[in-house]
Amino acid sequence: MADKPSSPIVVENPWERLNAFTDARIGLGRAGVSLPTNKLLAFQLAHAQAQDAVHCPLEVETLAKALTEALDLSKAPLRLHSYAQDRAMYLQRPDYGRRLNDETREYLQQAAESQQRYDLAVVVVDGLSALAVQQNSAPFLSALYQMLNSDAADWTLAPLTLVEQGRVAIGDEIGALLNADAVLVMIGERPGLSSPDSLGLYMTWAPEPGLKDDRRNCISNVRPAGLQVEEAARRFFLLLKEARQLKLSGVQLKDRSEDDVLEGDSASGSTRNFLVAD
Repeated sequence: MADKPSSPIVVENPWERLNAFTDARIGLGRAGVSLPTNKLLAFQLAHAQAQDAVHCPLEVETLAKALTEALDLSKAPLRLHSYAQDRAMYLQRPDYGRRLNDETREYLQQAAESQQRYDLAVVVVDGLSALAVQQNSAPFLSALYQMLNSDAADWTLAPLTLVEQGRVAIGDEIGALLNADAVLVMIGERPGLSSPDSLGLYMTWAPEPGLKDDRRNCISNVRPAGLQVEEAARRFFLLLKEARQLKLSGVQLKDRSEDDVLEGDSASGSTRNFLVAD
């Protein structure tokens, strides 16, 4: 009587095929009752990278030079600082990261004494991932500036600013001090275990201190393994043009950059998305 064939030593894991479509940790397999060693080490590495993203400081001089060269700026970006003196205070007191310290507020007021109005103020903030800002700011702004310069309408830009130990809302104060109609805050997002380099974009029309989150539009996950900078710039530019036309932002302004079905208004000759409520 022939021996019954034994079970295969290596069993195919059907979940592994899904790894081609996501960075999520699925189909990790097992070694006995534990994770395979390489998967465990990869997890520990990702955790360490997330911690580094939060605690590593922004290399302001390096970033300022990179932005000046990439954007062909006539003046270096203005360096600002929040009320949080250091990283420990920034993490413990989120409210301190939402406002400028007295010294940089006075400095910015002097820089904006001309009372010139601008269409857009761009604020680059370290946030919770200096790595994201360091790597993605120059490529994104290069794509955005090219679109602004190529547009039929004229766009006036306020002096570019770099903020240390800042949070999203600090852009409202900066935009107001610079007399800007709209403000774009580019900030390092809270790192995940597969995305320590994710950049977030927040736009506010008519910025002023004290605004709530419902007045902002957000585009997130801008990074090489996520939303590409060219696509992020295209989406933001469409939002910015609609914000200027409608004089608003936030929940009242819908992101229609991915809409395929439009219906026309024969009387006015305009088009609108039929999914967007009036």
